[in-house]
Amino acid sequence: MNAVNDFQATLDPSRKGWLDSANDPASDFPIQNLPFGIFSDRRNDARRVGVAIGDQIVDLAALQAAGLLSAPGQQVFARDALNDFIALGRAAWRSVRIQLSLLLARDTPALRDDAALRAKVLVAQADARLYLPVQIPGYTDFYSSKEHATNVGAMFRDPKNALLPNWTEMPIGYNGRASSVVVSGTPVRRPNGQLKLPDQERPVFGACRKLDIELEMGFIVGGGNALGEPIASADAEAHIFGMVLLNDWSARDIQQWEYVPLGPFNSKGFATTISPWIVTLDALEPFRVAQPLQEPQPLAYLRHEGEHAFDIHLEVTLRPQHAREASTITRTNFKHMYWTMAQQLAHQTVSGCNTRVGDLMGSGTISGPTDDSFGSLLELTWNGKKPLELKEGGTRAFIEDGDELTLTGWCQGDGYRVGFGRCAGEILPARS
Repeated sequence: MNAVNDFQATLDPSRKGWLDSANDPASDFPIQNLPFGIFSDRRNDARRVGVAIGDQIVDLAALQAAGLLSAPGQQVFARDALNDFIALGRAAWRSVRIQLSLLLARDTPALRDDAALRAKVLVAQADARLYLPVQIPGYTDFYSSKEHATNVGAMFRDPKNALLPNWTEMPIGYNGRASSVVVSGTPVRRPNGQLKLPDQERPVFGACRKLDIELEMGFIVGGGNALGEPIASADAEAHIFGMVLLNDWSARDIQQWEYVPLGPFNSKGFATTISPWIVTLDALEPFRVAQPLQEPQPLAYLRHEGEHAFDIHLEVTLRPQHAREASTITRTNFKHMYWTMAQQLAHQTVSGCNTRVGDLMGSGTISGPTDDSFGSLLELTWNGKKPLELKEGGTRAFIEDGDELTLTGWCQGDGYRVGFGRCAGEILPARS
């Protein structure tokens, strides 16, 4: 077999693993997925690189030490972030994926039949702690859902001219705070800031009263570009390692007061939550679909041939403090995004801006065409005017203290799904 055939075999929907939990159709982590993350466990508190498979984690450092996994870089798996592995490049990512897929396949005995080695290499996810998977040098958040931008424009400006003239010409974005990106499960404290109340001439200082989620996906830059050397849209996906779920927590009342004339600042910088497992673009390849029609046709540097959207089903649940069950508040799909990841990266770099391995790019809020597919409470409740009813009683206009918000997402295959795990955070009260 050649490299292309070896890669295609990793996507075969009929391939099964010898680990039973990976063959569960409801598992996020079948053998077709193999996402990368950073973990430690009770036996070994050192952070290192792992790959999720079923309900287990494959310790890549242990696997490499046993001679069952080769990689061009020495000890790249015994690190507390994925950056050194990612920096090896696309050929190395694919090589490791091919090796793991074969090693974990049902008919491969090397690890399957060696109980002592399995005990060293496999760690139950229930016994592991997960960490931020990459060191993030920079973070950009885009605004690329036409439905979301139209809803917000209609809400706060003119419903007949909801989109600003530049919106259909380029991916709009802002540079966020890489320092406040946190991994799923990290509590998020309600921010304080300036609030401009309708009946007050001057702002007051206090806790955010309109705390919101923004359901997003993020992508991790796998190959950067030098200062002054843009990345073309046609080449951009080769610079992307993989994707994560992303919750761009937003303080809507702080944002409304501060965002003119320069845009979000304190309303966005207090926290951004991402999921711990990075799903590679290779794993997502079977779920590639056409992006929405773009009118007018983008300028030349933003054009790319082929299909550059991905069919990723997304959901958000809200569980109040002490509630037994969570309420699903929205269901939508990443394929609705107007601007693609390739176009976002091309536009980020067209001025000569350099990017680095581990940079995080957020998609912007993902909203669909129906009222129940909006990606923020701002839209779902129309700025609090239409509160949502929760499963165990009560309503929500915006997030309250003690609420836990959880994002999930997956691509549905034939008898399997490629999932992203959970992206969750609980809101703590503001500091007094």
